[in-house]
Amino acid sequence: MYKINDKEYDCSVAVTVDIFNDKWKLSIIWHLLDDEKRFKDLNEEIPEITQKTLTIKLKELEQKNIINREVFAVVPPKVVYSLTPAGERLRPVFKEMFNWGISYVKEHGEITSDHKCCEVEISKKIGVMN
Repeated sequence: MYKINDKEYDCSVAVTVDIFNDKWKLSIIWHLLDDEKRFKDLNEEIPEITQKTLTIKLKELEQKNIINREVFAVVPPKVVYSLTPAGERLRPVFKEMFNWGISYVKEHGEITSDHKCCEVEISKKIGVMN
């Protein structure tokens, strides 16, 4: 049995699923892999997410100790989000997700000629180049 903050889990996979239970959290982490970001930057880099949802997901990730929220005492206020050490340990997970995605597409679809720009971005963030 696993317990985190009064919540019990049967296995470690259940812990992982509970933390990353939607696409927005993984997308936020993905964008923080290359550097710290301000709220405005994340909102621009993930145009499909609403400001309200982004705020909620950032708070949830902060509560789970996946990201840091640093507030600077300046006018106007400056808030910067970055990955914690636990968040940084997700880098190889994204690398495996990339590799799994490539093999899945090769087996069940096709890789089009415009996939190279994605690979360049992936290479910078997680060190993969196919």
